[in-house]
Amino acid sequence: MPITDKALRIALLTHSINPRGGVVHCLELADALVTLGHDVTVHAPARAGSRLFRSPRCQVRLIPDDVISKNLRTLVQRRIELFSRWFECPGHADFDIFHAHDGIGANALLTLQQAGRISGYLRTVHHLEDSYGDPLLDTLEERSIRQAGQLLSVSPTWAGKLAARFGREVPVVGNGVNLERFQPQATVADDLLRQRLGLGDGPVFLAVGGIEARKNTVATLRAFVRLRSSIPEAQLLIAGGASLLDHSDYQQQFLGEAATAGLQVKMLTALDRPPATGADIVIAGIIDDAEMPALYRLAHTLVFPSLVEGFGLAIIEAMASGQPVVVSDIKPFTDFLGRQDCLWADPTDSEAIAYAMGRSLLPGLRRHLAVRGSEIARQHDWHSCAQNHLDAYRAFLASTSHFYPSQEYRYA
Repeated sequence: MPITDKALRIALLTHSINPRGGVVHCLELADALVTLGHDVTVHAPARAGSRLFRSPRCQVRLIPDDVISKNLRTLVQRRIELFSRWFECPGHADFDIFHAHDGIGANALLTLQQAGRISGYLRTVHHLEDSYGDPLLDTLEERSIRQAGQLLSVSPTWAGKLAARFGREVPVVGNGVNLERFQPQATVADDLLRQRLGLGDGPVFLAVGGIEARKNTVATLRAFVRLRSSIPEAQLLIAGGASLLDHSDYQQQFLGEAATAGLQVKMLTALDRPPATGADIVIAGIIDDAEMPALYRLAHTLVFPSLVEGFGLAIIEAMASGQPVVVSDIKPFTDFLGRQDCLWADPTDSEAIAYAMGRSLLPGLRRHLAVRGSEIARQHDWHSCAQNHLDAYRAFLASTSHFYPSQEYRYA
């Protein structure tokens, strides 16, 4: 059967079962590929008894990882080894396509390639870290990019940077938003979530991604402090934050500045039923995936002044939910957003961020941004993203002498 007609067996590898942007992208891509008739299995390391933050339509293989370590090098090396051992088992490598969404999975696939188990792999690079602060981890990241049979990018900006640095052609596969999930119509879940988070009437400014330097959360806090001088009833809601990296020093800086500003901070736990109300800043942690659409609708504005992003999925999710977005005036956001689509701000200037936050409350401007946001969201769909991936997969297969495990190896 010609490659162009064949239903593909696709292994997708992601580093976590928690809701990070790259993991969300991987799961949405998997479901879109399943819809198109392909056999997709997502692989992720997980502790015993844990599960993915959502139940996708694709098959899922959670690879047991019961080693707990706060040392990033140890954790990365351990997960590379786990992936490698898993696919070395008979029957576990029975796929046409091996596609890693980060350096952990890609290094495991490179190990398998060097051992002759697979002929090659694709790797999506969502963005490049300047450094992980560990020479070994930096080396592992770079080699997993250089040795990939095909690199993929979610934005033209990073495709261009990868091409310039590594001399590789990098197709842009894009990103998407599920318009069936993210939409502006309120539901009963909205009020329930509002009560659980202890939110008032607002305005509520939402930051997604936890408290991290890359997310520029301290600058968001400083902007919020400025805004509170004129809107004392405003609240800052911070959601997410699952990460392999240690952000504790930055988080302590955030909490210290909040205390200096005299702001009441509430950090929610699973035991808060209901939480204390009236907090100036609510740090909600990881929100249940089913509650994410309601979370965007509860906010008046998404504040997203990141310093580095691969794309910014939260932006189009908020736009699909009818909310205005404050966005850093930098790439890759300028790749897909026009000057009238959002509220732009210099991410290094907290006063500029505060000004944009204040403008987001103007009724006429909100109506305009809701219309533009809806149009932007409709331009990004997972079906098109999956089709772009299929083009890349088939080009990759056509350009390689693809490895098919023997019957003895596959089923022994």
